[in-house]
Amino acid sequence: MENKPSVLTDKYEVGRLLGQGTFAKVYYGRSVHTNQSVAIKMIDKDKVMKVGLMEQIKREISVMRIAKHPNVVELYEVMATKTRIYFVMEYCKGGELFNKVAKGKLRDDVAWKYFHQLINAVDFCHSRQVYHRDIKPENLLLDDNENLKVSDFGLSALADCKRQDGLLHTTCGTPAYVAPEVINRKGYDGTKADIWSCGVVLFVLLAGYLPFHDSNLMEMYRKIGKGDFKAPSWFAPEVRRLLCKMLDPNPETRITIAKIRESSWFRKGLHMKQKKMEKRVRETNPLEASAAGPSENGGRVTEGNNTDQPTSINAFDIIASSAGFDLTGLFGDVYDKRESRFTSQKPASVIISKLEEVAQRLKLSIRKREAGLFKLETSKEGRKGKLSMDAEIFQVTPTFHMVEMKKSNGDTLEYQKLVKEDLRPALADIVWVWQSDKDEQLIPDSNQETEQQQQQEEEEPL
Repeated sequence: MENKPSVLTDKYEVGRLLGQGTFAKVYYGRSVHTNQSVAIKMIDKDKVMKVGLMEQIKREISVMRIAKHPNVVELYEVMATKTRIYFVMEYCKGGELFNKVAKGKLRDDVAWKYFHQLINAVDFCHSRQVYHRDIKPENLLLDDNENLKVSDFGLSALADCKRQDGLLHTTCGTPAYVAPEVINRKGYDGTKADIWSCGVVLFVLLAGYLPFHDSNLMEMYRKIGKGDFKAPSWFAPEVRRLLCKMLDPNPETRITIAKIRESSWFRKGLHMKQKKMEKRVRETNPLEASAAGPSENGGRVTEGNNTDQPTSINAFDIIASSAGFDLTGLFGDVYDKRESRFTSQKPASVIISKLEEVAQRLKLSIRKREAGLFKLETSKEGRKGKLSMDAEIFQVTPTFHMVEMKKSNGDTLEYQKLVKEDLRPALADIVWVWQSDKDEQLIPDSNQETEQQQQQEEEEPL
């Protein structure tokens, strides 16, 4: 490959070499205009075309545009010249997770964090019908804050790669991490193959070595085919159980991601994470921690502010919150998919009682944060953690109120589904009108929103 350009299309300064493969080199780069650090993958066009991999490059671009998630390396833009293709991507300062594991096994809490983020990213990709097919520590990067980022979608597949039997048939991946059904060449489910690879990664993180390893490749394949591995003595029983289910050689009985989330080891880590977060809040802001009041319990409002009087708003506030008069449209999207509003002719006390009742029915915790402001949260983890939202009641007149609901954490598509399929029907008897019924730009109806729009949606960071 010819020498790298010092400045790429007057937009990026190109610096040191970060890594290289057969057809590409990855360099550190910096935006000339914003000073943002980036990674620039330079692909040799001639080499790629000679071996017929141009379609694979196009697929990689499509996949990275679909798979926008906090734990997936972001593709900023793609450029091309006569001789090269350039991927301008998120720069991960922490390097490969492999470099950490190469020094030895990780602490249980550190391994759990990376595994949790990996499962979130892979689950999100699968929900967009993207199958990575080469999950290994070398393809898992770490950012400035030590958060995991899945990278290198060069071997990934989309749903349209499946044959008539609904399976994938391309044998690919790294031998030590590949699922037995991929080796058998009889067709495989990309979702289940990725879960196997995640299981191998989990083992490596906790053990510091591979579960299936042999100098003889055929012997290693035999071990993989039988799921023949031995967990070290320091593995906790709940980890052993989870690994046996993830590294089940039969894809039909292999554990699903939904069941992984329900496993005792996964939930134990979530509980520890929650306790750490609560401790951090108490240490950094004791007043905020005490204002939060007692914990949620059984869908009832716990103590917070003693007054139930909601915030008062006037006619101008209502107009300003309408998408038709919203000045934020001058600066970005006309609507925000994370918000929904409705008006009610019921008193605030009736609205609050209804929110409590609905939360209990839908198994949501609900906590009063301050006057007229409540926090609702699901009990189960979603693709991006627990889904939570703030519900704020505004008084227009003593018997006319507006309620604004805004997602504060979790997956936006899951939030929209919860609002449309559960909250709207459940709140029907107190709602005068949902604002989206009058102005569909505010929250598009999920039946009308195209799959392409859902795939291109850019999720905000956790």
